[in-house]
Amino acid sequence: MKHIQWFPGHMAKAMRMMEETLSLVDAVAFVLDARAPASTYNRRLRALAGEKPVLFVLNKGDLSDGGADAFCAAIGRKSGKAVRIAANGSASLRALTAAMTAVTAEKAARMAEKGQTRPLRFLVAGVPNTGKSTVINALGGGKKAATGDKAGVTRSKQWVRCGAFELLDTPGTMPPSFDDQRLAMRLAYLGSVNDDILDFDDVALSLLGELSETYPNALAERYGIERGASPLQMLERVCARRGFVLRGNEYDYERGERAVVDDFRKGKLGKVCLDSLSDGSAVGLC
Repeated sequence: MKHIQWFPGHMAKAMRMMEETLSLVDAVAFVLDARAPASTYNRRLRALAGEKPVLFVLNKGDLSDGGADAFCAAIGRKSGKAVRIAANGSASLRALTAAMTAVTAEKAARMAEKGQTRPLRFLVAGVPNTGKSTVINALGGGKKAATGDKAGVTRSKQWVRCGAFELLDTPGTMPPSFDDQRLAMRLAYLGSVNDDILDFDDVALSLLGELSETYPNALAERYGIERGASPLQMLERVCARRGFVLRGNEYDYERGERAVVDDFRKGKLGKVCLDSLSDGSAVGLC
């Protein structure tokens, strides 16, 4: 299996920019993917925040199951305030605004005592493709920050006014190294790693293997996959089900692999949470 490693030059530049900008903000919001909160947590970014109040935003909550709520509760007990949202939902946005208000309440009170009326400022950070810009656009009521479904869309900082807050959208930033390749692979499933550097054989087979252990019913419903099948047998079932067959009745594995990963990213395999509080993936976050 190919070792996943991705830290292009613009990410190092982004880290330096965030360090230089931190003095301008009142709090930091870390956007995580609710389907893999621990995998999408960059511990180096947390260290960068220093003593600033931190809010953890578990985005894409509509694609996750109750595992995301367990992470929110655990984060709240140890690391700070956390909120699960779906950026396209009005109730979620109200919950997010309330959480942002709560983590900056002390700062707002001090400013009020001094007669200061400027907006409270958040630095919004996270790994690529967790939906940072989408969250900001939803809060701002329009498309103000660049978005996309590929890693690395945001390449420079962007200040966006959102009601009582000003938000600094920053480029997605990965850890310089992946100590745990299991978490790195989950980032690949989510699209947080540039697809061009990935071996989709590894990614698709690994994803099928994980889902067969934790969400076998999702594979049965979507592809008719039976329990006990190997990852390769599961991929062949996907190809047969979708009609991905080449001349000579050979399976078109490449199309099957892309279909599996695409279905997962779009939520067509149901609500999931790949990370677990009990599997060691949450070290440093909870």
